[in-house]
Amino acid sequence: MPELPATRLEMLWESEHPLSTLQTRFGFADAESAARWVGTTLRERWGIDVITCARVVMSARNAIAWLSTDDGPMLAKWSVAAEHFTRLEGNARLVQWLHAQGCPVSAPLPCRNGEVQVELPGASIGVQRVMGGSHLDVDDAAQVRAAGAALARLHHALSTYPEAERLAGPLPAAEPLTVRLGRWFDRAGTHIPASACQALRSLVATAGPEPTDRQLVHGDIRSANILCDGPSVAAFIDFDEVRRDHRIDEIARSAVLLGTQFHDWGPVSPEVHAAYLAGYVSVSPLTPQQRARWEVLVLWYSLAFVSSGDDPTGSLAAARQHSALSRTRSARARA
Repeated sequence: MPELPATRLEMLWESEHPLSTLQTRFGFADAESAARWVGTTLRERWGIDVITCARVVMSARNAIAWLSTDDGPMLAKWSVAAEHFTRLEGNARLVQWLHAQGCPVSAPLPCRNGEVQVELPGASIGVQRVMGGSHLDVDDAAQVRAAGAALARLHHALSTYPEAERLAGPLPAAEPLTVRLGRWFDRAGTHIPASACQALRSLVATAGPEPTDRQLVHGDIRSANILCDGPSVAAFIDFDEVRRDHRIDEIARSAVLLGTQFHDWGPVSPEVHAAYLAGYVSVSPLTPQQRARWEVLVLWYSLAFVSSGDDPTGSLAAARQHSALSRTRSARARA
């Protein structure tokens, strides 16, 4: 019988050593021990036989195992953050519901007793099939536009989720955007161009009333969490950050961070912002109030992600460019 390949350990974002992370955060002596635990759990709870575990990728107190099984390639994702177990179970039920509504998501597989997220001593684990496709390419205008349109449809479905209150809990009092921005202006460092700050202040002053609509949103829309198959969105993945917020905030933040994957990424161009928004409004047009907030939020997020030190990704240049465009559009709107 040929020897099975060893399980590879990786970190998603962090620079810590993978083996020591596996030992100190997850309690496994080595990769093989983790693979055996995953295999035993899937066999006992899901009735799935794991053939190989190619790799385990870790981030914070979460881990994902890439598996070949007797029922095709799968992912097992687990967390050891006990304070998040209830939320993870609720999020899994949400994704299962979205799948039933026809949304492009990676649905969790129910285990033998019907649960979609299983709580074990010290861990909460879910299983899903490996989705086809590749991460969104921000240089592909068709994919970018499709992502915007797909997000609009996802937002519509999320706005109708019948268990939203149970999932997200009671809404806190909405904090005005001007309050949040005021705090940001107070602590913005000298690395933020004064002209850009002034452009943002001008946009805030003319943006009109605060939006009042808040609903469930994905919470982390970016290239790493959008899988595409050609010009179509195959799946939105990773709903761990789902929350209640203004949808215009998610549209703007995700536009700024759309090119973000794991280690190598940078700001996207104004053309990408425009294509993404065009896709969204082709399904769900924005009100004039929301469009004004788009201008404010895209500039704000562009400035907020400028590093105070070295700027290898060019975030400062991108923020300057968007600031100049915002001033031009604002001047045209007043003319």
